[in-house]
Amino acid sequence: MERLQKVLAQAGIASRRKCEELILAGKVEVNGETVTTLGTKADPNQDIIKVNGKPIKHEQKIYIVFNKPKGVITSASDPEGRKIVTDYLKGIKERVYPVGRLDYDTEGLLLLTNDGEFANLLTHPRHHVPKTYLATVEGIPHGSDLDKLKAGIQLEDGMTAPAEVEYKDIDTEKNEAVISITIHEGRNRQVRRMFDAIKHPVIRLKRVAFGDLLLHNLKRGLYRHLTKDEVQSLLNMAKSGNLNKR
Repeated sequence: MERLQKVLAQAGIASRRKCEELILAGKVEVNGETVTTLGTKADPNQDIIKVNGKPIKHEQKIYIVFNKPKGVITSASDPEGRKIVTDYLKGIKERVYPVGRLDYDTEGLLLLTNDGEFANLLTHPRHHVPKTYLATVEGIPHGSDLDKLKAGIQLEDGMTAPAEVEYKDIDTEKNEAVISITIHEGRNRQVRRMFDAIKHPVIRLKRVAFGDLLLHNLKRGLYRHLTKDEVQSLLNMAKSGNLNKR
């Protein structure tokens, strides 16, 4: 027997927090009775569980790493008709959704899954799973500017956690620099806002690592399935909350 929200998340309905909202909204039935209590337990092998009147299905768990191109929406649909990440997943029959988001103008490593528990563990703020980006910025930041990012910098929604920051390349002719930055939070457009705060706006932004999973040579617009070891490594990192493991 498992908590109902966990059963729903494991069935790929949504993240656990979203499943909790579905329960509280009276959208879930167990054996013909509407359940609105989050502590309720159920056995997916014996109980008939329905969401919005439809029985849940036990899908094979899918874990995908995708190299998202710039100009693609991290969403299941877009009313403006722009490209979305699932347009690139033609070989995937299961319904998957992104683990966190990448901005429209940001490219690089994006995880997708139908395992709500996995997604919740990797995105929950208390787990501090690091994410590494390569940011090409206007101008060449002084070392003291990078020290501000390392220490934590004040944004409109509060101080950021300390980041790991280092120079990767400097182009004096173009007056640009490529900076590697690793953050442990997931605020909206956080990396861009951090560089705006030190007066070096981001020109290009690419995520190259999520936890200890690296993008490596996966070509833009392509995806691959994670190995069991890669999935377990990410789960271990999320559960340990290890800020320094890479």
